[in-house]
Amino acid sequence: MYKKRSFRLCSMAQLGFLLIFSGLLLTASQVSAVALDREARRITYAMSSEPPDLNTTTSTDQVSHMVLDHVMEGLLTYDSENNLAPGVAERWKLREDGATFWLRKGLRWSDGRPLLAKDFVFAWRKVLEPATASEYAFILFPLVNAQAINEGKLPIEALGIKAVDDYTLEVRFAKPCPYFLGLTAFSTLFPINEAFYNSRNGRYAADAGDLLYNGPFKMTEWVHGASLKMEKNPHYWNREAIWLNEVDVPYITDDGNARLNLLRDNHIALANNLGEQVLGGALQQRMQIKSFLDGGMFYLEFNHRPDRVTRNRNLRKAIQAVFSAEDYVYKVLGTPGTYPAYTLFPRWIKGEKQMFKREHPPRKPEINLEKARAYLVAAKKELGLEKFPPLSLLADDGSGGNRTAEFMQTLLKQTLDLDVKVDVQIFKQRLAKMTTGDFDMVLSGWGPDYDDPLTYGDLFMSVNLNNRGRYSSDTYDHWVSVAQSTVDVKQRMQAFGKLQDILFEDVVIIPMYERGKVYVQHPKLKRVIRRAVGGDPNFNYAVIKE
Repeated sequence: MYKKRSFRLCSMAQLGFLLIFSGLLLTASQVSAVALDREARRITYAMSSEPPDLNTTTSTDQVSHMVLDHVMEGLLTYDSENNLAPGVAERWKLREDGATFWLRKGLRWSDGRPLLAKDFVFAWRKVLEPATASEYAFILFPLVNAQAINEGKLPIEALGIKAVDDYTLEVRFAKPCPYFLGLTAFSTLFPINEAFYNSRNGRYAADAGDLLYNGPFKMTEWVHGASLKMEKNPHYWNREAIWLNEVDVPYITDDGNARLNLLRDNHIALANNLGEQVLGGALQQRMQIKSFLDGGMFYLEFNHRPDRVTRNRNLRKAIQAVFSAEDYVYKVLGTPGTYPAYTLFPRWIKGEKQMFKREHPPRKPEINLEKARAYLVAAKKELGLEKFPPLSLLADDGSGGNRTAEFMQTLLKQTLDLDVKVDVQIFKQRLAKMTTGDFDMVLSGWGPDYDDPLTYGDLFMSVNLNNRGRYSSDTYDHWVSVAQSTVDVKQRMQAFGKLQDILFEDVVIIPMYERGKVYVQHPKLKRVIRRAVGGDPNFNYAVIKE
């Protein structure tokens, strides 16, 4: 149970020493910050890093999305219950050949100028322009001519989007897109005012004053690398539903100990993403630990290229038959709120009438050493080998990656007498090696871009560049195509069920765990939304309890 701490009196020198020791040196103004101010309706928060890119056409990272989901809004948004709800659009109609959105009248940008349907036309065209090089351009490919435009084969004006008038937006699909409504709440599809964008002369989103805002808050300060501040947007259409006046971020530090100390000393209202060592300190101080599933699914991915021994299904089946997700999660990983995984689809994904997991239960591998060794004998025969060469296992250089790699190395040696050579790399270099195929196995993971099973299901489609192991199956591609194009919910969920079965039977990957994130929150701060999809954490509906 969280125990309220009394305020301790100390000198500025003593407090400065304490916070230097914890990994964060504060200025006098930062030291004066308090976690909660109910009278001013202000909360204080610490971010792990500053937002790298607030330009919605190019932004890809979680930190930027956290800020964007406070200061911007799409055609649809997420309500206080984390459900899709009307945003800029007050109503819509989704059809097999497209969609129509009717915008609220009287909408304003943060500087008072009107927000109109043409602002979405400009933004979506900008995403698809080849010169923009947007990594998320592909999510607009369901629109007529979108992919050809992005490849430079057609002019931008050919895109299937039109502002019928100031408040009506017409979208045309190249093929049915049943998950499109979820895409409209994603930051890549947020609106941009063309005149303002052009007025920044290449500095759009570079500073607080280089953005126009249409969300619940607007950013009023941004000291790069140090702090930022978001204040309630007086022009937001639903401003009466926003209780907070200000979200102050005077601290930016990736040190989990520093964030925990800031919360303990009443400087911030929420300490996020606590690692195992930091978590131990929180437990010792009897803080109330919270956790939530952030959508991250982690797995052992195989290289299916023709020159790799892991292309052999029997070898993969042998490894599948000796790996226990339960043993790994509870005996090795040990992170609270994290669950063993048996599928690529997380437990919170919705199905036809209830959770997908209930409608299509994943199959659990049978842990059987005798069968595993029989698979290995068959693999040797099929590959023409007397002994397997050392298998290359690619991993991140973090403590979790090292520990998992060592576990797999020991497991495969003791059970199957397979030698594993661990290749530890920094995150960026790991991605580069995955792209070039320089691995036999890799510790990998995936998080959602939008609220639909397809954000996971299409990952191992043969044409998906994020399919780093280059798995290729006409059957898998077929069921992805069904899920992409049919508007029948039951048929879509059956398609995802088929994909789940193929991933298991073909041992495309070995699911390992579904990630839970651990945090500590001030007991008087309520209605903070934790999200797997969208910016996290979200304070749009937060209140301070008396």
